[in-house]
Amino acid sequence: MLATSIRAPTTEEVRMLSISDLAIAAGLSDALRDRMREHVAIDPFTVVDPFDNSEERTYAVVVDRENPNRVVAMIISKRDSLPQLPWSKMLGERLAKISITKEEAMALKHELMPKEWGNFYSYRRNGRVAGYFMFAFQVCGQR
Repeated sequence: MLATSIRAPTTEEVRMLSISDLAIAAGLSDALRDRMREHVAIDPFTVVDPFDNSEERTYAVVVDRENPNRVVAMIISKRDSLPQLPWSKMLGERLAKISITKEEAMALKHELMPKEWGNFYSYRRNGRVAGYFMFAFQVCGQR
């Protein structure tokens, strides 16, 4: 059953996920990455976590509508990266994208990916870095 109202999960809710939930999120994130590749170029290597103050960025999480505590991906986009991506096409019926604050993004990242750097893949549009993705298939355990 799909959730009717969706909000970003708290770190406490993410902490309660089972290994099955993490496996489902990982599978959904792999499929999402494949759909995203139709619209952006995703670099094959990770970069330093993009939480510095050097640029204006927007923060969002992609969650599973069946269990919104399952974080499928985190997206950090540069504010000037236009045109916008076709999110409804990429997310389909099962996934939802929720805007969050930088602080919420940092807390969720730290909960899911406790290593300090190298958690995000750059994505490019027209050869320029437009933002960064972190996928659930990268999660190898919780904090």
